Amino acid sequence: MKFLVIWQMELSLLSPEMARAVGAMPEYGERLQREGKVLARYHVVGSHGGAWIYEVDSHEEFERLLGRAPVFNFARYTVHPLADMDSTTT
Repeated sequence: MKFLVIWQMELSLLSPEMARAVGAMPEYGERLQREGKVLARYHVVGSHGGAWIYEVDSHEEFERLLGRAPVFNFARYTVHPLADMDSTTT
């Protein structure tokens, strides 16, 4: 299962805790990429946030990984389930 997650920071929540959470995101993302749970991570230009593509085994795993993100309590998320497009016809 693949999901595109676009997350944006809630700047109204700016605090030292939020700054620490933002600082922890690169390490969190790198670990998930090494584990094969995040396929790609992008910065959305002109925005305070990013776009990540997750590949997971279940909805429960996806929810768990998203909930463990350091910025989970400081960001708004838009989640798009993705489906592979097969170029062959049956």
